[in-house]
Amino acid sequence: MRHELTAADKSQQEADVVARLWQSAQGQTWRNHLGEEARIGPSDVLVVAPYNAQVALIKAALPSGARVGTVDKFQGQEAPVVIYSMTSTSAADAPRGVGFLYDLNRLNVAVSRAQALACVVLSPLLLDAPVRTPDQLRRVNALCRLVESATVVAGV
Repeated sequence: MRHELTAADKSQQEADVVARLWQSAQGQTWRNHLGEEARIGPSDVLVVAPYNAQVALIKAALPSGARVGTVDKFQGQEAPVVIYSMTSTSAADAPRGVGFLYDLNRLNVAVSRAQALACVVLSPLLLDAPVRTPDQLRRVNALCRLVESATVVAGV
């Protein structure tokens, strides 16, 4: 089944925020689980997005060779920093619906790839999604809990 995607499968605003976050990570020092310090370079940042159209926008905003892809591309890989662009402005705008965008496995894989820092770039409207089933409630609640436990940086 082919999904027709609308403009909600990409966000230039989020791509710009991701590019600023990616740039700000470059050259920073991080410490691994053994206490060893290293400088963060281009290969030390994974950028994840749910839709190929957003991946393309982000790739265009970053230097060649930046590690950008969907969750599927980075299965089993880790990096000191992971930036996850949720892309859609609201649940209503999400191509493929709440089930895809708020998928617990997708969210878990995206943020659990980070060895030191996970950044989730999202619209606050995604936290106020209407739900109709217990499964949708679990999915939206997981995102809300993640944001609640995070340090929020607005206007990066």
